[in-house]
Amino acid sequence: MVEVRYFAAIADATGRTAERIDLPIGATVGDLTATLTARYGSDLARMLTVAAFLIGDELTRDPTAPLAPRVDILPPFAGG
Repeated sequence: MVEVRYFAAIADATGRTAERIDLPIGATVGDLTATLTARYGSDLARMLTVAAFLIGDELTRDPTAPLAPRVDILPPFAGG
């Protein structure tokens, strides 16, 4: 089980700020992305291609990165 937290536009696209997703041990960012795409559709899929995944204290976009018990999904943010 992975706790996934959503922020900004990704939270808007899913209609929630967090949820628990049942994924097997050893699941990767790519597995999570595929699961979320199947659940929420192509609009979210497009966002996930540019999102960053905070796993522990590491920010990654690598689809082969293994998941931790909690993952934060962050859309790109504009500076200002």
